[in-house]
Amino acid sequence: MQEKRFHNWLENARDWAISRSRFWGTPLPIWISEDGEELEVMGSIEELEKRSGMKVTDLHRHKIDHITLPSKRGPNFGVLRRVEDVFDCWFESGSMPYAYIHYPFENAELFENNFPGHFVAEGLDQTRGWFYTLMVLSTALFEKPAFRNLICNGLVLAEDGKKMSKRLKNYPSPMEVIDDYGADALRLYIINSPVVRAEPLRFKKDGVYGVVKDVFLPWYNAYRFLVQNAKRLEVEGLAPFVPLDQATLRNSANVLDQWINSATQSLVHFVRQEMDAYRLYTVVPYLLKFIDNLTNIYVRFNRKRLKGRTGEEDCKTALSTLYHVLLTSCKAMTPFTPFFTEVLYQNLRKVSSGSEESIHYCSFPEVQGKRGDRIEQSVNRMTTIIDLARNIRERHNKPLKTPLREMIVVHPDAEFLDDIAGKLKEYVLEELNVRSVVPCNDPLMYASLRAEPDFSVLGKRLGKSMRVVAEAVKAMSQEDILSFEKAGEITIATHCLKLTDIKIIRGFKLPDGVTEEQMDAAGDGDVLVVLDLRPDESLFEAGFAREVVNRIQKLRKKSALEPTDLVEVYFNSLDKDTSVSAQMLRSQETYIKEALGSPLLNFSMIPKHAVVIAEETYHNISNCDFKITLSRAALAFNENAILELYSAGNTKYVQGLQIYLLSRDHTNLRSEFQLGNGKIKVDCIENQPAVDVGLGEHVFLTVGDYLASTKA
Repeated sequence: MQEKRFHNWLENARDWAISRSRFWGTPLPIWISEDGEELEVMGSIEELEKRSGMKVTDLHRHKIDHITLPSKRGPNFGVLRRVEDVFDCWFESGSMPYAYIHYPFENAELFENNFPGHFVAEGLDQTRGWFYTLMVLSTALFEKPAFRNLICNGLVLAEDGKKMSKRLKNYPSPMEVIDDYGADALRLYIINSPVVRAEPLRFKKDGVYGVVKDVFLPWYNAYRFLVQNAKRLEVEGLAPFVPLDQATLRNSANVLDQWINSATQSLVHFVRQEMDAYRLYTVVPYLLKFIDNLTNIYVRFNRKRLKGRTGEEDCKTALSTLYHVLLTSCKAMTPFTPFFTEVLYQNLRKVSSGSEESIHYCSFPEVQGKRGDRIEQSVNRMTTIIDLARNIRERHNKPLKTPLREMIVVHPDAEFLDDIAGKLKEYVLEELNVRSVVPCNDPLMYASLRAEPDFSVLGKRLGKSMRVVAEAVKAMSQEDILSFEKAGEITIATHCLKLTDIKIIRGFKLPDGVTEEQMDAAGDGDVLVVLDLRPDESLFEAGFAREVVNRIQKLRKKSALEPTDLVEVYFNSLDKDTSVSAQMLRSQETYIKEALGSPLLNFSMIPKHAVVIAEETYHNISNCDFKITLSRAALAFNENAILELYSAGNTKYVQGLQIYLLSRDHTNLRSEFQLGNGKIKVDCIENQPAVDVGLGEHVFLTVGDYLASTKA
């Protein structure tokens, strides 16, 4: 727009006929004598009144066309009459920056302190209209441009590329789009389209749905995950969630906390920087990447912490980090998504004292603390490694539920390898389901290198020298390539070539005695990932456990259970030899308990009073058949201990106590035990003596608790 369309128009600027032969419009302030020899231009109402001797109250044609000026040559030369023409309306529009405040007759200081304005915004069709007249007039009058920045939008066309037409009805109703997907989705779709770069947009309703799917649903899911787990604290009888302050969170030892805090500050910095430069179109792609990182890395990799599986304090740190990340990102994105961010903010502000009534009253966030460029780079590289490993698995039809023995990460940077084999290791192992990660900083151990010139970059620059340089680049040895990567440049035939001029291609070099089916690799830039795909019987049990956990999670989802819903899971083997699956589940007991948040129980333990929510049978899962049953958390009784409560060991009393406890609301019963430090007094059963019932002694809130106590 700036360097082509507008530049070309200015370069070949045609004469501008500033007048129009019309009635309505601003009259040209030109008076001319009948013989055409005398011409005067009036500069103000005051000047016109003084010159004509008449009072002027209105500048429209029908109010001033009758006004004449006496000739300065004398009465014999008659009078001067106003020419009939009016101004081209774009002349008036182009005078807007000063005319709207009646400059120079008023507001001179205001104008001089603020001109030129920070930005103007209009459509592409004003290249030869308003943009041009603004520039011509301000250049002629002030020798300045009329604006510091210009936001120019292209045309929004129908999906078929034609202009939108009411007659043809070739576009969806705007209100229909807003009703279906919301105003924010429509706004983001347009901001992220070519139309804000002065290019045409073929409007597609499906594109607005894409924004809902790719931006708002993941964003909302991260928010919902926070709310669900904050509520879970209260369900479990802990103190209500109050976020820790950001100064405390900046000292978190968790690497993903450090990373997401840094990434959030980078988002704030980026949005400020791009908005200061009026680049609307760069923000949404960056936001998409940020939300993807938030949901698919921070929330996904931190589920155990956010669900409280790593301790109450660690859980509060993770939840507080997620809270502040969501709050800050909402504030940063409010100008783009005003309605969605307001809805989230109204709930988030409930746990923060002294917050503004509306997100639109909040200041735009400032960058706080230092951004950790290195940790951001390491996590980005980690995601690259994970993507490469997934690609290898897909190529060899090895699903993520199938555990693998080993992954080798080849990279020349020792610090990066330390991160992958150190503080990021647990996330890599869990996400890729591999037993070990082996760092390797010898780039030639598993790879062969070759260099290729980037013809698209070098062609125009080198011209006839291209052939000589290309041959020399292709002939570079492995050592030459490594030296070039380290130095960042190389001189060939007097030409200095940079890293962007030469493509380094890494080919996988199989170790001796290993086939492609047993080991494979994938690379991206200077990183190479090698996966050991050889089967290992010791990994079979872990694979079966993953399959079982996967089926349980899907059954929970199918049953519309919330993460905070407490259920117990029972496993019932349908095989002739039940010992095979039992042995595998025993060996993977710790993993299953961590993944589910509760133990996997044998179906033989399900109480008669258990309320079954869902059941499903599965066949040929790692050569096993089994049934999964989900039930509401059910009380379990230590009948021998209860018998001892009553002097004669009266079984009738035992039954009465059990019926009473089973009739109680499970959540209320839990709260009473917590208030009584693990004990409650039961004195309301007719014809039965009062007794003190101990939690973990006489009664257990879940079958899982009872099982744990018997094992202990």
